[in-house]
Amino acid sequence: MVVGPIVPFPMSTRISSPKTWPERDLVHKLGPTDSDTTAAIVDIVPVAGLRALEDDSFPFEALSEIAEAESWRKEINRPPYHIHKWWAQRLGTVFRAIVIGALAPSGANILDLFYRPVRAKDAVVFDPFMGSGTTIGEVCKIGARAIGRDINPVAHFLARNAFASHDKNAILATYSSIEKDVADQIRRYYRSTLPDGGSVDVLYYFWVKTIRCPSCDSSVDLFSSRIFARHAYPKKFSAAQSICPICDGINVVPNDSHDARCDACGAIYNPQIGSAKGQKATCPSCSHVFPIAKTIRSTSIPPEHRMYAKLVIMPDGSKAYLAADSEDRALYDVALSHLSKVQNAYPIVRIEPGNNTDQALGYNYLHWHEMFNGRQLLCLSMLANRIRQIQDVQLRELFACLFSGTLEFNNLFASFKGEGTGAVRHMFAHHILKPERMPLEANLWGTPRSSGAFSTLFRRRILRALEYSDNPFEIHPSKFNGTKRNGKIFGLSEKIGFSIAEDYAAFRDGGRLYLSCGDSARTDLPDAEIDVVITDPPFFDNVHYSQLADFFFVWQQHILEGHALHVASTTRSECEVQHAKVDTFTERLIAVWSEVHRVLRDDGILAFTYHHSRPEGWSAVLAALWTANFEITAAHPIKSELSVAMPKQQAKEPINLDVVVVCRKKSSDEMQIDGAELWKYVQTVATSQVRRLRKADRQLSLSDVRVIVMAQLIRQLSVFDDMRKALLVLETSINRIEELVSELLSDRVDSRR
Repeated sequence: MVVGPIVPFPMSTRISSPKTWPERDLVHKLGPTDSDTTAAIVDIVPVAGLRALEDDSFPFEALSEIAEAESWRKEINRPPYHIHKWWAQRLGTVFRAIVIGALAPSGANILDLFYRPVRAKDAVVFDPFMGSGTTIGEVCKIGARAIGRDINPVAHFLARNAFASHDKNAILATYSSIEKDVADQIRRYYRSTLPDGGSVDVLYYFWVKTIRCPSCDSSVDLFSSRIFARHAYPKKFSAAQSICPICDGINVVPNDSHDARCDACGAIYNPQIGSAKGQKATCPSCSHVFPIAKTIRSTSIPPEHRMYAKLVIMPDGSKAYLAADSEDRALYDVALSHLSKVQNAYPIVRIEPGNNTDQALGYNYLHWHEMFNGRQLLCLSMLANRIRQIQDVQLRELFACLFSGTLEFNNLFASFKGEGTGAVRHMFAHHILKPERMPLEANLWGTPRSSGAFSTLFRRRILRALEYSDNPFEIHPSKFNGTKRNGKIFGLSEKIGFSIAEDYAAFRDGGRLYLSCGDSARTDLPDAEIDVVITDPPFFDNVHYSQLADFFFVWQQHILEGHALHVASTTRSECEVQHAKVDTFTERLIAVWSEVHRVLRDDGILAFTYHHSRPEGWSAVLAALWTANFEITAAHPIKSELSVAMPKQQAKEPINLDVVVVCRKKSSDEMQIDGAELWKYVQTVATSQVRRLRKADRQLSLSDVRVIVMAQLIRQLSVFDDMRKALLVLETSINRIEELVSELLSDRVDSRR
């Protein structure tokens, strides 16, 4: 079937809103909610005229429900995009819909097409801010040709590994060989002897930062609480683990207890209170109160740590919290002794100052390797050395990628999340390099019950990605007897895995995928060759990816010596769009959008997802689009990343929506500013979008509603004939914006206004 200007789908193939989707008759072997489709392929041929993504009826509320289902386990539902840490990873569901909507003609039923085997063999789609490759994957799944570019070599490296054609048998054989050579060597440093003489595996060692009291020179443990382990659902499972302040005994106490007795020494203590509170600590020996960060900075070295507990797997398979003993400390000292004899064990690279690294520098972490303890460095060096010996370049890179991904869970900035969930809270949970006062040391090789270990990440990241790439699926939310269920629909997409072109010339001659690393303001793409550009640009004054990515980069460089993209000591670039200054951010975004304008066909579409909490973030995007000669033709709110992400939990009014901003090259029909008509349009469309989302039972925060209003405002301002006047309207409309947001939030919009 070829999709032309009108899509005549038979009623029997239509799919309604997720609220009323029926269960499918076809049953996949994996379970009753999974199905395999045998529907005829629907070919999409880009044609002149409006696209479905520009329709006001674009089903963003229904798509948001599918995206919500994906977001809770996105590493399972889209594993190729999550083989390694990257920031602001957008949802595959959203980008599948954007890709289809950007290629299908106006009037196409996007929900129907979403669950059809759509193909767009002749289309070329470019993502200039590739990141972890969400756009690339969704484009390749519908058979289109994809071009991805990112200025950060870590992003480029993980995308190459995610989308390359891999030999699964060779990967399994290589993993087995690595396991045979180094697993036992690493495991020996994570063993412990029980009182009865039995030997057990240690899952995790618990450490606490210590500093010297400026008054009496006593060592002060920086416990904020004497409870160091609790269940992820404490109301249901109230038992918690607490350490005695007198004898270091481990005691089981109620999670909310303020009065505990140590089983070992009989001491009475309040498990909710530690020596550290906020930014200050109180010395238990002399009661002197002192600032923590200032005291650490005065020493000129990173703070020391003390091991106090461990979590082991008992012979019967149960887990037990035990106090760290002299044997544990002796084993750690053995690791330090062995590390001192290893040549070139780890990269020694300075941490450069920056918005996202200054907090670590403030604790005297001056080099990246100082974020690990000695045992971690020793075991990482064993693993890195073995990976370096892999002869096949593609396999070596894949296992270097796995190794690099393991780092975020195995360092002194990681912490314990608790029972009932993935136990290790990775170091980037706060999107900054935040020194952890109670770090967790995980078993690097791991056991089947480990979290964040090399062996478990091989299964959960690499093998899952291979399985998905071989047989992609889409999430299908439904209701059955009043209960929400998420099924999987297979057979809609092509397999993922390609020979990756090294330049455009190779891609032009029949290549399916071209990935490059560099400034997207300067590409080797020819003029007017791209059908659609789909991306997710960075923000200004937000997470600086390059500052954080250097943590991985120095280790990748350490393993992949001589790799063409690993010749520097940092991923930072003067050309990266991300910047704390709005003027610089705007200037660099203009450069990228201008290059996009050059390579995009005259009837092509630029679509990107965006949101921002500050007016400057919207004025920057408006100015960049206007200067690059683009205008906005549509703006649709849609589900953003996972709502329980740490930065969102900490926000007073979190943003749970992105806006899909759809643009075309500017026409000659520019408009004059008419204030009354402007606000009438903004109010009408924003009201409709808010009500559609609420009708779909989506909860909207104040910030969500503001995102909707701002998107519709810049949509209208983008077609005005004078950019300075358009920006002035945006700048002087803050009160009007907030008034409309307030009305929409309380659903008090006066339609006659």
